[in-house]
Amino acid sequence: MTDRIAEDAPPCLVFATGNPGKIEEVRYLLGDISLNLVTATELGLDLPASEPYATFAENAAHKALHVARQTSHLVMGEDSGLEVDALNGRPGVRSKRYSGPAGDAQANNAKLLRELTGVPWPRRRARFRCAVALARTGTVVCAADGNCEGFIAERPRGSGGFGYDPLFYLPDRRQTMAELAENEKNRISHRACALERARPFIRQYALRG
Repeated sequence: MTDRIAEDAPPCLVFATGNPGKIEEVRYLLGDISLNLVTATELGLDLPASEPYATFAENAAHKALHVARQTSHLVMGEDSGLEVDALNGRPGVRSKRYSGPAGDAQANNAKLLRELTGVPWPRRRARFRCAVALARTGTVVCAADGNCEGFIAERPRGSGGFGYDPLFYLPDRRQTMAELAENEKNRISHRACALERARPFIRQYALRG
């Protein structure tokens, strides 16, 4: 597929990611807005080779701007990860490749549990963080972020979600993120929070193109 959309199609929002879990979540979260949500890969556009910055917001903007230079459509960049208080905020922006460059979720979870061996429950507090940046014609035109607070469980639980979801425990629900129903996760997640804050801009774009 090339960077061409049918003239009668809804406005196009290009998502600068190759992560299938994120793509599925964003399609669900923005499903009520009349948009043609596609990925950069589907349009034959290049994604940035790395996430070089120290903050989620900087990396989200980097992704959005990199792809926006290749298309006239609105582009959304996103960066997210897990911060654990007992680890001084690690894995942070390195969440995806915490255990190595392969980005293996099972290995990442195993490393996280090893590093938290013997750490008492009150110090296992953690949060998922997400930053979203929307760019067009080489400029970031909207930025938003969102958090979801919880704790790191002592063992994986649940088969849903992806990444660190089996370890991310939500005390008020007595479940990990991976045990939640999909619609419930998508209601409370850090990504849902960030997109809710960006929603007014995205909705206006969908109306005006």
